[in-house]
Formats: sequence, C-alpha cells, structure tokens
Amino acid sequence: MRTIDPVLVTAIEALLGEAGIPLLVADQNIATVEGSIGAFPRRILVPSEQLDAARRLVIAAGLGHELTSPR
Repeated sequence: MRTIDPVLVTAIEALLGEAGIPLLVADQNIATVEGSIGAFPRRILVPSEQLDAARRLVIAAGLGHELTSPR
C-alpha cells in the first residue's frame, strides 16, 4: 500500500498490529523531511507470507480501495 495520508498509515498500523502481522512503514523519513506537500507517499510493507492475511484484513476493514494492486 502507498499513501500520503498519515491517518491511514496509523489505522493500518493498528489494524495489522492487532492481528500480529509485522509491517514496515517505508519512506516515512523522506515524507517527514519534505514537509506536508504530499509528494512522497509512505509504503506499508508486510512479509510475503503474511500478505494474503493482511490484504483480507484491509479489505474487511473497508479499505480495500487503498491497496496498491489487486491480487
């Protein structure tokens, strides 16, 4: 998932964290450095073996439209 929305990042972190799915928010530092112009989206990454479970959770939470690509 890629997003410039920090609220969405926090929501996904909480959703996946509650399910015990590890994640990495990539590009968070560059997004902070560039200010709040939204030029650099943050990427939310999960281990490949957790990808299907993470996608199911995001879809069940009504956020499936935010996923980078359908599977």
